[in-house]
This record gives sequence, C-alpha cells and structure tokens, in this order.
Amino acid sequence: MNDHMTGHKEKRYECDVCGKACQHPFQLEPHRKVHTGERPFDCSECGKSFKTAQVLRIHQRVHMGECPFDCSDCGKSFKTAQVLKIHQREHMGEMVYVCSTCGKSYAGWSELQQHQQVHSSERPFTCSDCGKGFMSSPDLFMHRRLHTGERPYTCSDCGKDFTCSKILMEHQRTHTDDCPYTCALCGKGYTCSTYLLEHQQMHAGDHTIHRPFGCSECGKDFKRAHQLKIHQRVHTGEKPHGCSDCGKCFKTTYELKRHWRVHSSERPFTCSDCGKGFKSSTELNLHRRLHTGERPYTCSDCGKDFKTSTDLNAHRHMHTGEWPYTCSDCGKGFKSSTDLQIHRRLHTGERPFTCSDCGKGFKSSTHLKVHWRLHTGERPFTCSDCGKGFKSSTHLKIHMRLHTGDRPYTCSDCGKGFTQSGSLQLHQRTHTGERPFTCTQCGKAFTRSTYLLTHQRVHAGDRPIPSLVCGERFVTASPTLSHQSAHTSGQA
Repeated sequence: MNDHMTGHKEKRYECDVCGKACQHPFQLEPHRKVHTGERPFDCSECGKSFKTAQVLRIHQRVHMGECPFDCSDCGKSFKTAQVLKIHQREHMGEMVYVCSTCGKSYAGWSELQQHQQVHSSERPFTCSDCGKGFMSSPDLFMHRRLHTGERPYTCSDCGKDFTCSKILMEHQRTHTDDCPYTCALCGKGYTCSTYLLEHQQMHAGDHTIHRPFGCSECGKDFKRAHQLKIHQRVHTGEKPHGCSDCGKCFKTTYELKRHWRVHSSERPFTCSDCGKGFKSSTELNLHRRLHTGERPYTCSDCGKDFKTSTDLNAHRHMHTGEWPYTCSDCGKGFKSSTDLQIHRRLHTGERPFTCSDCGKGFKSSTHLKVHWRLHTGERPFTCSDCGKGFKSSTHLKIHMRLHTGDRPYTCSDCGKGFTQSGSLQLHQRTHTGERPFTCTQCGKAFTRSTYLLTHQRVHAGDRPIPSLVCGERFVTASPTLSHQSAHTSGQA
C-alpha cells in the first residue's frame, strides 16, 4: 500500500510546451491556457476574461467590494486567503523570498519574481499596439486600456472613471481626506505609499528624483503629467472648478472641496493640544508644529529651518536670486505663484476677503485674519524679552530686531541699516527722488501710498478723525492730538 501511494506522489504530469511538471492533471489544464491565451470565463461587469472559474469568482469581489479575509493585526481586508497570508508575513517580519542580486526581501514569491525582472531588464509581455514591454501580464492588461479607452472603475462621489481599482481607491481618499501613509519625521500624510516614499527621499537629502514633465513657461519640473497640468493653470489663470454657493473658482477639486467648508463652517480635523479645528488633515499637521516647534525642512545653504517644503523652496530663491513668477503688468518678480496672485490684486483692485464686522476688504485671507485681531484684541505672538504682544508672527519678528539690534536690510548708497525691507525701499526714494504715488486731482506726488491717501482727503473734504474733547474733526491723527493737548492745557 505504501509503495502504491509513493507511486502516486512521484507521478508527474508535464506540459508538452514548456516542460513544467504538475502533481495532478487538473493543475496542468489551467496551466496550458498560459500558452494558448485561452480565457473562457468572462466577467459580466467589466468584460475581463480569466483562465478559471475560481479566479473569476475572486475577481468579482472587486465589483461587489467584498473582502472576506480580515487581518487580525491591522484590520485590513483582502479578497483571498492567500493574499491575507502573504500580508500577515509583513506584520511578523517574515520576508522569506530574498533577491539574490540586491538582497531585498519579499513576503510573496510572485512579488520576488516581478522584482527580479528589474535586474534583468526583461519585459516579456509586449503590447501588440505600440510594442511597449512589461514585466507582468497584469501590467500589460492595464496598459492596453490606454489604447481601448476602457475605464471600468467609477468613483461613486464624483463620477470620475479609472483604469484599475487601486487608483480608484487612492482617488476616493481625496473625498474622505484619508491619508493613511504618514511620514514619521514630519507627520505629513499621503494617499498612497509611492507619494510617501518620494517625500521621505527629500528628508534623506535625495534631490535626484526624476521629474520628466517640465513647464514651458517657467521651467519648473514635475514628477507626473497631471501635476504639470494643474501647475499650468497658474500661468493660464484657468480655474475650472466653481463653487455653487459663491461662484468662486479653483484650480483643483481638492481646493474646491476645502473651500466648501468655509460656507459650512465644517472643521473636521481637531488639534488634540488646543482644540482648534481645521478644514484638512494637512492644515492640522502644519498647525501641530506650532506646539512641537518642529521645522523638518532645512536649507542646505544657510541651515535655516522651515515648517513646510513650500516655505523652504521660496526661501531658496533668496540664495539663487531667482524670481520665476513675473507680473505681466509691471514686470515685478516673485518667489511663488501665490505671491504673484496676491500681487496682481494691486492692479485689479480685487479684495475678495471681506471682514464681516466692518466690511473692509483684503487681498489675502492672511491679511484678513490679522485684521480680525483688531476687533477681537487678540495678540497671540508675545515677545520673550519685554512681554509685548503682536497680531502676527511677522510683526513679532520685526520687533525682536529692536532687542537684538539686527538690521539685515542695508542701503547700497549710504550704508544705513533697516529692520524691514519696506523701510529700506522707502528710504531709497530719498536717494532716487522717486515719488510713485500721484494724485489724480492735482498731480502732486508722494513717496508713500498712505501719504497720498491722506492728501486726497483734502480734495474730498473728508475729516475722519474727531477730537475726543470737543468733537471737531481733522484730516490726520497728528493735528487731532495737538488740538486735544491745547484743550487740556487751556489754550483752545
């Protein structure tokens, strides 16, 4: 009997095409379909074909959303027990399949096989339409949809179609603000592991990431075509996504969705330290750095640290002297597209951010936020030397220079130093004689816009500042104070 059973175990059924051996004849039959290309089992939902009925049943779980096999460690669900088993090896640290070339380990044999083709440059699966080669048949299958235009996976929130379920799943996170892949260094979240990996390379000092998509307007490079497409809207001014409540338009659906929360006052992301709510997880992560003091982005030229990569990139232009964003009206250059956008409002007169208390309009939400503190009396930024409070961190930073004696802005004509760039710019007009602000009524010119504004009150007969003693009104605060002093000394 034992000899008889051994005979069964040793009996092998070989494929007459490639010589692969199987222990059972029913295993050999689906294998032969690899060579014939036969896929007799079709999915009624998307038309995809399969070699066996079992594989078709597993595929149909994609459409039904069924993932019956749950991981007891992290709760993640899977379509098959085999995929769950491979996933559980990641929790246990079991990477049993090791690449003999580079030593990289994998939990599944198929993952190792696909990886090894990176070293061999082998692309055995070729597209019959364009000749492009791929490492696996699923990759080829996905690629073919570029030629056929097939996008069988549809987002139930916005109706957008996708070529595969994985891309759909990542897209759906833009609707839920779910960013499950978080950077351990700075806390920034991402919708997929690829974006996180690229971000981590920035922390590691690797700035050699391939950016093949270049903007023909400003030369900025991008990793993906869709990122370039969105960026080009900065130059064209295109904002295809409009708010149904106020008509304001945005470059991306993500910006529109975040804007909607202005109308709904929804702030679903709450800081555990101070209880403040935010419209997005990204804003919350940036806010947390105020509590932790974390500034994970360091300038390689001067060592200065920044809270965000955007701030660091804008700062780098100070070292390079590069101002890639230029105003088409006056030719002035800016470090970022946001700065240029705000500047353009000087020419258009647009002030889209309005104070609900006094009706005053502002060019940016930041200016409105600082103005709000006039009404609330809030001064959240305090000087550690003298205890004086300020409405904004910029005002505190300028004030701190009074204590340190730092005057980083120096006049090239006379060598005089200033605490802020605006003061230097005004001073330089004493050398050049420039008076860029001209009265349209009488032609008189001024070095500052505030001087022009005060002067225009003379033509308009506007006297907005009243005396607190007798009610007499004046054009500016200075004669008002002198008049009040005369009252108190008995001279008026």
